[in-house]
Amino acid sequence: MQSACGLDCYDACRILVKNDNPFKIEGDLAHPPGNGALCVKLNRYISEVPRIEKPRIDGVEVSIEEALQAAAEAFRNKTALLWRGSGNVGVMQEITNLFMEKIGGSLTEGSLCDGAGEAGILAGRGVNKMLPLEQIQKAETVVVWGRNITLTNAHLMPYLEGKKIVVIDPVKIPLAKKADFHLQIRPRTDYYVAILLARFIFMENSEDKIWLDRFASSYEDFYEYTREHRIKAILEHIGITLEDMGHMLEYLRHQRVVFLVGVGVQKYTTGSYVLHAIDSLAATLGLFGKEGCGVGYLGDSKGGFDNPFAVKCSRVSKVATPFSRFETVLVQGGNPAESMPDSTNVCKELDGVENLIYFGLYENETSKKAKIVIPAKNFFEKEDVRLSYGHHYVEPMHKIKEVSFGISEYDFTKKLFDAFGLDGLQSEEHYLQYWLDQCKQDEAGNFMTPAYEVLPYKNGFGEDGEGEFEFIEDYSDDFIDTKHFKRYRKKAEEETGEPVFYLISSKASKSLNTQFVRDDMVQLHPDLGYIEGEAVCVSSEYGSCKLIVGLNENVRHDCVLITNNTKNINRLTPSIISEEGKSACYQEVKVRINKDKQ
Repeated sequence: MQSACGLDCYDACRILVKNDNPFKIEGDLAHPPGNGALCVKLNRYISEVPRIEKPRIDGVEVSIEEALQAAAEAFRNKTALLWRGSGNVGVMQEITNLFMEKIGGSLTEGSLCDGAGEAGILAGRGVNKMLPLEQIQKAETVVVWGRNITLTNAHLMPYLEGKKIVVIDPVKIPLAKKADFHLQIRPRTDYYVAILLARFIFMENSEDKIWLDRFASSYEDFYEYTREHRIKAILEHIGITLEDMGHMLEYLRHQRVVFLVGVGVQKYTTGSYVLHAIDSLAATLGLFGKEGCGVGYLGDSKGGFDNPFAVKCSRVSKVATPFSRFETVLVQGGNPAESMPDSTNVCKELDGVENLIYFGLYENETSKKAKIVIPAKNFFEKEDVRLSYGHHYVEPMHKIKEVSFGISEYDFTKKLFDAFGLDGLQSEEHYLQYWLDQCKQDEAGNFMTPAYEVLPYKNGFGEDGEGEFEFIEDYSDDFIDTKHFKRYRKKAEEETGEPVFYLISSKASKSLNTQFVRDDMVQLHPDLGYIEGEAVCVSSEYGSCKLIVGLNENVRHDCVLITNNTKNINRLTPSIISEEGKSACYQEVKVRINKDKQ
């Protein structure tokens, strides 16, 4: 039987179930984005990590009927909130929205992941169209910008074969070691890299004037804007040389170029400016609407779809959620106690909720706080439809395994509708078919999103597809340092005389956010004088945590690398919301390391 992986990553692999006793799966070689291989998370960790099987109320095991009845009673309170994990998996995850709308409940708005970057894309292009995989394959040069493809998007690697590869990243990731060129910049300087590259392109008359005259006629104003940036001072701030910029330009001039950009570049208050600046550089080179060209970020997986689960509800911030304002909070498929920034305050907020309901697969920090725990079914155990933010292919997800515990999102929602005597809920089959009926199909019969275009932006930009690209024209930030960095750096250095470091929080190889195998390490450059395996206290102005030192020569001297699955990492991070996009700013912080506070 054929299905799809529901784990939250770009690849969204199609899988084949060979037999169910013993249960065995493998990748589908016929799936265009895949290569027949499946990651260790799907092949191993998903089956090794114990599931929640028994519902409970106040720590006491109960039947699923008792837990569902208790949940329904909790929702009879005046104020209720649904906080859902951000993972882009099956479309049926959102069906619980329909119940929240019926009872006048609240949802969240904003993003813990990519919201700032998408806001920057919308500022320039007007609409976020996904870059097709075939255009990556046709490129001559691929610039991988703040995106660790071998870890987060491994099935894309075959599309990079035979191309010139440039990596822009503060960390020498595995791909950087094989790349033609690696620009190891200081964190939070990606905006300046893009702006200076655009300025040099204009200075040497390498811009695509024919394309610009047609699709981005304000390019001369943009050139004037780039000239406001001081080259020497900014190069020093970025941590690179004029020669480095010259090498970069060699890979951008007069050729088919694709930029593949990761979310790490926009985990700041100014994150939207970064994607807008990168897009502006791409526009200067005329890289939109052409074969083998473009900028790939997290795509809008629901682009072109009419979403039956789109509702009108009041909203609160997903980044700084005021949980304690609500009498009942349903946490669905997430772990806000660990995954949200400023987790010390988040835990206090969760502790103030009278009826905290956890609906998910695994035990975690949030489930342990919950009054009512309801086990969910995973994507092997229910019907669903899988979209992707990394490609246009849509996959039906079939029920391929029976279990005696847990409940699907649809059945959970139906139980709540029935308990309240509500009408209007369609059958599960209706919703599944509704999504598939909107899809296009290719010659091989693969489902594709209705927004799929061979050459996005070929005719123009904006919602109507006929407008012009809008260049970035302002950047409200002090390029030397932000006020958040300045304040903490001064305080830390005055108190201890010790240096402070940029925090880089990246994906981990053995986990998916806070699921599966968790890390306990802070990675530092060997030259800093720390000892492999020693325990240290990492602190910021928001909190501290104890970690084990791992020496890594691929990390810059002014940075620490802590994977985002590391326990207690978000005691260090701020609940600051980005200027645009209502997104979390996990890296808008500096940290210090103390060997004495154990």
